[in-house]
Amino acid sequence: MSKKQYAVIGHPIGHTMSPFIHNRLFALAGIEAEYGVMDIAPESLEKAYAEQLSLLDGFNITIPHKSAIIPCLSSLDKKAKLYGSVNTVDKNGKGYTTDPDGFLKALSLNGIRPDGNVVIVGTGGVARTIAFEIAKAGGSIVIAVRREDIHVASHLVCEIMDKTVHPSISTCYIDRIEKLDKDIDLLINATPVGMYPNVDEIPVSEKILAECHAVFDVIYNPLETKLLQTAKAMGKKTAGGMEMLVWQAVVSHQIWDGSVYDEKDIAQLCIDVSQELKKTFR
Repeated sequence: MSKKQYAVIGHPIGHTMSPFIHNRLFALAGIEAEYGVMDIAPESLEKAYAEQLSLLDGFNITIPHKSAIIPCLSSLDKKAKLYGSVNTVDKNGKGYTTDPDGFLKALSLNGIRPDGNVVIVGTGGVARTIAFEIAKAGGSIVIAVRREDIHVASHLVCEIMDKTVHPSISTCYIDRIEKLDKDIDLLINATPVGMYPNVDEIPVSEKILAECHAVFDVIYNPLETKLLQTAKAMGKKTAGGMEMLVWQAVVSHQIWDGSVYDEKDIAQLCIDVSQELKKTFR
């Protein structure tokens, strides 16, 4: 029997950790499979799907194809429809988004609830995913941004209000977080501030961190950012982007073959991926 074939697609795809993560997950599940990388230009996506991707047992998707792939697919699951974004496709051509699952699992593993008063710093794609999940969980959201990004934040607020039931959501400037008249149950950094090589940067002041009960950072390189280190030193609950990254991959495998994993094995995989990143970006 030939090995099952999987891949990740994107353009440009650069130093992706997907093969390292997924090959380890296949090994943990005892499944014979090969996982490759395919750099596909946007104008070639439809042809590549018909001639190559549709023949795979499954594949993952990163930018810029997460929305562009949708017309090629046979169907979408509920979350993929809500987000208008796909990062996992099964052998039948059905599209899924597992990013929300990775985020919620990362919080759960660290005893952090996705509700209460939540401040999300940033407006990118991952901020959008997180904001939707917090709104669905009944959280009260403030999206904090730089002044030049306020129009993007306002658009996101309108979208969430349109697609979810009775969300409590507003915007503010980052330098106004300290003036919010509410406790912060969860602060989320959804910006690249603090990412390698700028590991000494932090997106908010220590004064703001002191007022938070828990902190989540989407960054996974380094494994523990200065934001998380500072919050942890203050006794706050923390969770990082590596757990989100690896657990969203775990959910892809659950979709593809129903594999079940031990949380201890996945925790070790998070550490191993971090070590591999250090080698790559040394």
